[in-house]
This record gives sequence, C-alpha cells and structure tokens, in this order.
Amino acid sequence: MTGLDLSGRSVLITGASRGIGHGIAQGFAAAGARLHVCAETDAIAEAADAIGATPHLCDVSDDAAVRAMIAAVGHLDVLVNNAGLELITPLDDESPETEAAVRRILEINVVGTFLVTRAAVPAMSPGAAIVNTASVWGRVAEPCFGAYVASKHAVIGLTKTFARELGPKGIRVNAVCPGWVRTEASMRSLGRMAERAGTEPDALLAGIVGAQALPGLMEPRDMIGAYLFLASDLAANITGQSLGADRGEVPW
Repeated sequence: MTGLDLSGRSVLITGASRGIGHGIAQGFAAAGARLHVCAETDAIAEAADAIGATPHLCDVSDDAAVRAMIAAVGHLDVLVNNAGLELITPLDDESPETEAAVRRILEINVVGTFLVTRAAVPAMSPGAAIVNTASVWGRVAEPCFGAYVASKHAVIGLTKTFARELGPKGIRVNAVCPGWVRTEASMRSLGRMAERAGTEPDALLAGIVGAQALPGLMEPRDMIGAYLFLASDLAANITGQSLGADRGEVPW
C-alpha cells in the first residue's frame, strides 16, 4: 500500500487524533511500524484504536507530560513532531483572546517541538529520523496569521539547527511543508480569510488551489509519501531539509 516497509520500527507521531497527523499515522501503520500516537484530547484513544496504534494523552507544551510519554514509549526509531495549532491572529485585534491565541500557538508549535525532541533524543540510536511538520507558510507570509506563520518559520529553523546538533549522533532531522490540505484547521482558517476578504470560502479556495502548478485540494492521506520517505532509509543522506508538499503552490 505504501511502497515502504518500516516493520519493527518504533514510531511516535504527535498531534495524531485528526487531520494530517491521523492521515500519516495510517500510512505508518500500513508500512508495518510499531506505532505510538499522541494528542492532548481523549479523541486520541479512538483514533489510535482505528489503526492499531498505542495512544498517549499528552500536551506537548508540558515538559513533565512529554517526559512521561517518552518514558512509556521507550526506544524510538522515528519521531514525527506534528502537533500544531493554527488560528488567525490579526495585528489589529487587541482582544485578550487573540493575545492568548498567539501565546498558545507558539507554545504548541515551537516550544512543543523543542520539548518533545529534547526528551526523545536519548531514546534514539544512530540511524533514527525526526520529521517535523512545518508549512508552506514557513516559507512565505499570510496576512493576519502572524503567530502561525512565525511558528512555522521557527520550526524550519529548529529543523536546520537540530540537524546540525544531532548529526554527530547519526540522527537525521527534516521537515515537511504541507500546502493546502483539507483539515478542520485549514478550513477554519479559509473561512476567516474569506470573511476578512468579503468573499465566499469556496471562491477563495478555488483561486488558491487553481494557482498551484498542480491544481486541486489535497487530503491528509496525500501527505503519507513525504513523511514515510524522510523517515525511511531512502533518505539516509538527507538532513536539515524542508520538503515542500504543496502541489507547486510555493516555488522552492
């Protein structure tokens, strides 16, 4: 089904109860991985059961919870830092809610990536791989999404830095930068973008995906190949890179 065999390899995917995380978890499960998945809500139990994975309830911005999860997982061959939060945070919105959203986005997307990686490295051996979820918005900018855009630029920066730090240990670190994928978060963002632009979400989306080199809206399962490749031995000589999986939305 996947074309890659990860049988026996221990894999942890954060933020895997829905969206891209759950989509790629299905791919790793089909590739034979010994799969662990986590999220901060109870929905992770049902999501894990559907694909034969071991669930972990964990807020990735909580260091104690992260360390407890890694201790429960044990040895790791692949870590996928996918947990993330995407919300609109317009600069002209001075509400406490928006300020709280900015802080929470950075806590999960940036601090969480740092904490999980730091805790996981001692459980990894030479030949292990880390794959971070960045975004095409980690390469460009989108008005009113300053916190999310900044967080994904930071994830790319962490990817490059971790690759340098962990190279001597034989651990590779790369990122995937998804474009427009049909998820609850992306469709929520699309709605807010359309609202501010005074247009309909469908019309806005048609313009966005129509401008891609390969038109069309992707589904979570369309991300499987990129993550499996970077986690596999086929990418043994690749580290510190950010792979665009965006149907040509951004010229890399």
